[in-house]
Amino acid sequence: MTDRTSLKVGLIGADIQLSKTPAMHMREGAAHGMHYDYELIDIHSRKVSEDALPELLDEAEGRGFAGVNITHPFKQRVIAYLDELSEDARMLGAVNTVVFRDGKRVGHNTDWYGFYESFKRGLPDAKRDRALLIGAGGAGVAVAHAALKLDIQRLDILDQDVSRAEGLAEKLNLRFGAQRAHAVDRAESSLPHADGLIHATPTGMPAHPGIPVSAALIQPRHWVADIVYMPLVTELLAKATKKGCQVLPGGGMAVFQAVDAFRLFSGREPDPTRMSAHFNELCRQEAKV
Repeated sequence: MTDRTSLKVGLIGADIQLSKTPAMHMREGAAHGMHYDYELIDIHSRKVSEDALPELLDEAEGRGFAGVNITHPFKQRVIAYLDELSEDARMLGAVNTVVFRDGKRVGHNTDWYGFYESFKRGLPDAKRDRALLIGAGGAGVAVAHAALKLDIQRLDILDQDVSRAEGLAEKLNLRFGAQRAHAVDRAESSLPHADGLIHATPTGMPAHPGIPVSAALIQPRHWVADIVYMPLVTELLAKATKKGCQVLPGGGMAVFQAVDAFRLFSGREPDPTRMSAHFNELCRQEAKV
């Protein structure tokens, strides 16, 4: 892989102006002595529709980007515009990192690793007999894979699109063994029997305020993990904390997916501890504003 000293990358998504990913990448690039530029390509700021994705990819590649990160709502639909997929991306059917190299677009998925590492460090002693996952979209697919790799014995999956939840459960059972994953149509049929809750939809972000599940269903015995990190303490986590739950903010997933993406873009080995410290610094600065 090419080891570059000057690099330009970007993030394509919707409502991403508060993302901390650019700062994390650029600070880590500077630590490696690189001129590292990270640009936000926000369809809301540009006032373009989701149909603009192919043009945005063409633009980034044409401007000499080394690659782009991909976020909501494009993690699955971007696949149609790529030449190759890594093993993880192919298996998961979702992409959050695209590398432009040698005239080809190669899709990768670093989200599952991000959640996996964050959970191991943040909830190391969490009971893992059963959990409810809310969201079976691009991020949910990666988180579900990580959840079963973390030895959660039964994963219930809830999505507004029941067929999407069913399809994800079927794929997980083929990959990990029958009866590990189950689609459910209501949180009420899972949470009373579950050890924890994993949230993997945009709910809680500034453009999607609210809470993804009735707070009345959350009990002190539950652990609650959120992948949203803007804000770092979502309404879901705030209510869970108030009830005495162990919680896992989305910041850890954001850091570790960025660690892996930096490696793919730059060909250099990032320092996870340094990147995590920088992320925490950014959060403290934001809290003072």
